[in-house]
Amino acid sequence: MAETPAVRRTRELLRTGVDASSPMRGVLDVRVTDSTARQASPASASSVAGRLMTFSPLAAVYERAWRPLFRLWMGAGGPSVEEQRAYAVRDLGLVSPDVSVVLDVACGPGNFSRSLADALLTAAHVSEPLVIGLDASEPMIARASADTDDDEHVAYLLGDARELPFEDDAVDAVCCYAALYLVPEPYRVLDEMIRVLRPGGRIALMTTVRRGPQPVGAVTAAAASTVGLEMFRRDDITDVLRERGVEHVEQRIHGAAQFVTGRLCRSGQDVPVSAP
Repeated sequence: MAETPAVRRTRELLRTGVDASSPMRGVLDVRVTDSTARQASPASASSVAGRLMTFSPLAAVYERAWRPLFRLWMGAGGPSVEEQRAYAVRDLGLVSPDVSVVLDVACGPGNFSRSLADALLTAAHVSEPLVIGLDASEPMIARASADTDDDEHVAYLLGDARELPFEDDAVDAVCCYAALYLVPEPYRVLDEMIRVLRPGGRIALMTTVRRGPQPVGAVTAAAASTVGLEMFRRDDITDVLRERGVEHVEQRIHGAAQFVTGRLCRSGQDVPVSAP
């Protein structure tokens, strides 16, 4: 299958030695299949929530049915999906002239990836913006491929967020919305997101947060874990980001959801960092 322009540009960002095929239009398959390494089947498939993500019918209704359920966790005043997209555009600095390559981790059927690409194109400050959506679910990526018409600026990767296939400092901005609470080894995923982010680049996350008195929060977290969902404590994510060199960390909490953003400044590198 002939590769799209966005896929060809994405291939150039891959680590040396990464084996990537193109099984679908606009998609690169970078899953590990070596018997001595992590298998292509995502570890999240062992949980109830993880298995749902690989359920083909869910991919077709994800944005209309599954995704809005997360808004219930935010309470009556929580942001709509459209408002969440506006958060991402702002927090990732997509109107900034130094942002042209964006990685959307756990992209699902690509709705967010496409909206980020639209924002970059609307800003019109770079000639060749590129948004790369990555997900471990084949049905989700297949749906993303089918629903994406822009083969110049949007590409998808079928792969494991714990082992991002990119070189260090490969992208200008990286996000993970409504998925970090579901992926296996979320802190390893955070490490990988920071590794591939260039110094000065922005990171934006939307995930869960425990609320209420400690006994209540602990019980809620234990209940969520039975179906494979992680309920992060209030400082879990922000502390990890700061420890990894992310500065100007902001956290906004709505109900049981949190939006976290910051800008990377690695130790030992002279990177000018301004407040978001």
